[in-house]
Amino acid sequence: MTRPDALSSRQEAVLRAIRDWIVETGGSLSVRQIGERVGLSSTSSVAYQLGRLEARGLISRTGYRWRSCRLST
Repeated sequence: MTRPDALSSRQEAVLRAIRDWIVETGGSLSVRQIGERVGLSSTSSVAYQLGRLEARGLISRTGYRWRSCRLST
């Protein structure tokens, strides 16, 4: 049984992709780029995972687009 506050493996992969990209480039990546890195072809699935991470306070975005997402501290 998993802890209720534990991230799913997919959420961990998305968070890791965002973190790695920021370290590598200093910028943020697109929903499609995240999908490519974690093996999701559907941008809707990526957006869903990003929404779940945002709801948990792990990422935030400055605008409407996910391209502006940042890791929360």
